[in-house]
Amino acid sequence: MEATLNDVAADCAAAGAAARLLATAPEQTKNTALEAIATGLLAGSDEILRANSADLSDERASGLSAALIDRLTLDAGRIDAMAAGVREVAALDDPVGEELEARTLESGLRLRKVRVPLGVVAVIYEARPNVTIDCAALTIKSGNAIVLRGSSYAERTNTALAEVVRAALEQADLPVDSVVLSRGGGHDAIAELATQEDGIDLLIPRGGEGLKNVLKEVATVPVMYAASGNCHVYVHSEADLEMAREIAFNAKVSRPGVCNSAETLLVDAGVAAAFLPPALARLSEAGVELVGDSRARADAGGVAVGEATADDWDTEYLDLKLAVAVVDDLDAAIDHINRHGSGHSEAIVTESEQAADLFTSGVDAAAVYVNASTRFTDGFEYGMGAEIGNSTQKLHARGPIGLRELTTFKYVVHGDGHTRN
Repeated sequence: MEATLNDVAADCAAAGAAARLLATAPEQTKNTALEAIATGLLAGSDEILRANSADLSDERASGLSAALIDRLTLDAGRIDAMAAGVREVAALDDPVGEELEARTLESGLRLRKVRVPLGVVAVIYEARPNVTIDCAALTIKSGNAIVLRGSSYAERTNTALAEVVRAALEQADLPVDSVVLSRGGGHDAIAELATQEDGIDLLIPRGGEGLKNVLKEVATVPVMYAASGNCHVYVHSEADLEMAREIAFNAKVSRPGVCNSAETLLVDAGVAAAFLPPALARLSEAGVELVGDSRARADAGGVAVGEATADDWDTEYLDLKLAVAVVDDLDAAIDHINRHGSGHSEAIVTESEQAADLFTSGVDAAAVYVNASTRFTDGFEYGMGAEIGNSTQKLHARGPIGLRELTTFKYVVHGDGHTRN
């Protein structure tokens, strides 16, 4: 089934018409569509993998980093995980119609505050084709239509996935244009999408600072930035050092190409000499390129650590590279994070409850961890079934963007012939 309309204004208009129907769809109907998506993913696995293989072989993917290639690559296990994720979303409570508040006013009017869909959500994203499915599942369940714009180098894969979704919508008697994959037009089309004031209720870009800066220049629709993750792990002077080594390694190495991986390791001066040599040796053996300040290099115990530049502290590498700094104390660590972090996810390793409390209250980020890896900032891990991204803003959502973050509310007021004097 054709998943692409190839015209931005037409894409948005089609999604808008679908949104008006989807907003009032019963929960069971939406769940039927989600189950059909999960079934379709598994049944169409071979076709999806062929499309993915063609994308990986295309010259447009030839210049991608190893981390981006990993994000682009699908296999049977990842398709199984996508299907399982869709079923998790189906099992969640439908937020639409949820009553947030109910009271009777002095006038006798009966006021209810209830959740409603946003309308049409647009998402711009890079590399990861699973985002196509995660976004579609979340918007269908929350009663929103969606316009998806993925990377050109994932075009075949995204198209194959979107066709599965649209076939499932048709099977459930829901409008197929509830999910539209928009492509073509290059960067001009991104600017056009960001200015569809009559067609887009919320735009969510999933990408780095470059995409964020482009959109800041042109966007006239509301934008929620699921942007960069310049995340830190701080090893406090009262940390369990073996625990800290495991957390730092996991935060950097488990999947370096995702936004919740650590980009900077901060170590308290009091434990740097004991902590750094074995920690850095293990990271280096795993292929991590290390750069650091003068104190980190001095305490590296012979492990090769390059000289960090001023830009390194502000860079989201999304690769096997890590900046390392030695800081004087907790206050210095908090100051460093608040100056250089992107507001995504930050972690402290410590056995001091006081230090943990000061860190969690002092660090300005969507997710703050005590004795845990930053890699847990994820809609699945948070019990949201999936996520459209991680918001680094404070309005109207922060952290993983799940079902409830894709809704707004309205006031429904009942009277008995009330008129106002």
